[in-house]
Amino acid sequence: MLRAVLKISSGRRGASDDSDGSHAGEGPTGKPEGDARDSMPPGHPETEVEDLVRRFGRKPSKRDFRKQFRIRRFAGPLAHAEQLEHLRIVHLTDLHVGRVTPMEAQLEAARIANEAKPDAVVITGDFVCHSHLYLDELTFVMNAIDAPVFAVLGNHDHWSGAKEVRWALRRAPNVELLDNAWTTITLRHQQLQVLGLDDAYTRHSDWRGASKGLRRDVATLGLSHIAEEADKLWTQGVPLVLAGHTHAGQITLAKLHELAVGKLAGHRYVHGLYGKRAPQPDDPQGAVYVGAGVGAAVVPLRVGERSRREVTVFELGHAPGSFEEPLAEQIALPGRKPSEKTKLRRRLAVEQKRQKREKRPPVVIVDDED
Repeated sequence: MLRAVLKISSGRRGASDDSDGSHAGEGPTGKPEGDARDSMPPGHPETEVEDLVRRFGRKPSKRDFRKQFRIRRFAGPLAHAEQLEHLRIVHLTDLHVGRVTPMEAQLEAARIANEAKPDAVVITGDFVCHSHLYLDELTFVMNAIDAPVFAVLGNHDHWSGAKEVRWALRRAPNVELLDNAWTTITLRHQQLQVLGLDDAYTRHSDWRGASKGLRRDVATLGLSHIAEEADKLWTQGVPLVLAGHTHAGQITLAKLHELAVGKLAGHRYVHGLYGKRAPQPDDPQGAVYVGAGVGAAVVPLRVGERSRREVTVFELGHAPGSFEEPLAEQIALPGRKPSEKTKLRRRLAVEQKRQKREKRPPVVIVDDED
């Protein structure tokens, strides 16, 4: 039986040095929100993962999830080396909290992130999987991260109900969701602009609006569920964009991931680093990293080293080449832009799924206040 232990802190750092980490408002049922930490077992700073899984009505898995993860560490772009002393950012993506991915996988990702002692954690979308029946689990996982979290939504979040996903994230006081917006945070007396795009797959992104007013003399990090949006953000002075969505193809043997996600699905960026962190005049104007993700949406199968569940650490302020890295920068694949028909179909899918949800009995979300 899995015996990993996850440290759950009773306190949370805010999104910046000046933040009080508080949120107010009402949930989707109209009830006042409670602090999501109220749902945590009182008086137990260290709680065994298998007990947590049972608490949420799940059957604990016998697998060792730590062995399923790869921790990859990279330097930031050259521009950040000129603007920052050092900030450690952990990147997670595609948690897919739900029935397909065991909860142990998301809790293990949180534990690995905590062990890295990051200044901040960023998550690039797809928090859920086909349903918002697991929102309490999502909130719990977010509260398990002992650092400020900055995040954007993905296509599955919109398909499952973006309003409900936003509500679940608001219940975690350490999370700031960036919907086509940017914010300036101060971490260890260093300023960092974090820009987040809403999901481009479902046509919710607005890179022009998101980058309006962005300062070029302050270090900037971009977040987008869809990596191809990086091409636009580079023109706005964003030297590094972190993304997800592809799950690295999930089967990476014989470069099948490049065939399936690249050639067939039309993505230019499939997994790893693309572009240049130290660009020359004729090079791309920045870099993008596509994470392999933590969960799965349909088939929980990952085959090949590149497809392993992933936690990525970025040392912003360290110049490229200052330490050995697990993957080299790659040239973008040819890719293929989605047709207008495809764009419309993806947008309509959000509305169709919303109408389908409304025909089901409502999900009542109850805060553990009594």
